[in-house]
Amino acid sequence: MPPRSNPLDNIGAWGFGGAAIGNLYRPVSEADAFDTVRAAFNAGVRYFDTAPHYGFGLSEKRLGSALASIDPRQSAIVSTKVGRRLAPRPYADLTQPRQGFVSPEPFESEFDYGYDAVMYSYEDSRKKLKRDRIDILYVHDLGRRTHGEAHAERFAEFMKGGYRAMRELRDSGAVGAIGLGVNEWEICEEALAHGDYDVMLLAGRYTLLEQSALETFLPLCARRGVSIVVGGPYNSGILARGVRGQSNLVYDYEPAPSHIIARVADIEAVCERHAVILPAAALQFPLAHPQVACVIPGMNSPAEVARAKEYLNTPIPAAFWRALRERKLIRPDAPVPRE
Repeated sequence: MPPRSNPLDNIGAWGFGGAAIGNLYRPVSEADAFDTVRAAFNAGVRYFDTAPHYGFGLSEKRLGSALASIDPRQSAIVSTKVGRRLAPRPYADLTQPRQGFVSPEPFESEFDYGYDAVMYSYEDSRKKLKRDRIDILYVHDLGRRTHGEAHAERFAEFMKGGYRAMRELRDSGAVGAIGLGVNEWEICEEALAHGDYDVMLLAGRYTLLEQSALETFLPLCARRGVSIVVGGPYNSGILARGVRGQSNLVYDYEPAPSHIIARVADIEAVCERHAVILPAAALQFPLAHPQVACVIPGMNSPAEVARAKEYLNTPIPAAFWRALRERKLIRPDAPVPRE
């Protein structure tokens, strides 16, 4: 298959995250997974992200089968990840959550950033996804947040092996772009100091609640010509549900701390004053930054796809964004959408 143009040129404003169809936290039927992918494609989504870790291969298999039926010409842009190899677990209880997934696949993921592991992972993913090539390849979950004291060792392992493999895959045209898929912008800065990347999938770190990435990271991306895909725009759901009348509030995959609950409540009050839907503001806010190419909301059903499309197309008055700035609920240097 001849190389295509840079996939980032045609990624679209919103994309599909594949963790849910890998049975994140709860089982999703084959039919429901297919219907959700189809609904996203029919709604105009042309970027689909997944990873071997999501259901231990289940998400890749489901996404590959769905797109093979829905998009036989492979017009969609597909990304997956390397750095977590699938280790057999023949005696695992497949009915219970493992690493957050209730998957029928008898595997679990283990970190491996070596050259051979990355090359094998790429080829295994390509087969599961039924693709001639992978458009975007991310290295998964580098950084201190994930690896703690082992971070330096893991990063060195990646730079010595996995990064070399990713560069070879990009140089050969086997992948169109490479980057990191992570939950912290600091590791992206560190990686950019040692290598050449096209895109970063940053989850939860440039949102209506958090903009510390504006200080040094996003300016660095602008200088280097690196695009950003924003994952986790709802910060694990607290910006989708809000906090009023809610219990079991989650932020960043954990119980929400009191200062975050208070901040969301303040944002909700501004939303109410200006008749703005909170999740609509959460989805639209990151897209105002010129380095942000795409936002990936969580969607696990056709109904959620429809809601996300509605949120993205809901008009939000300029006075709302001004009010957030005046109340110091977003940074004064944060770009905001036009009315």
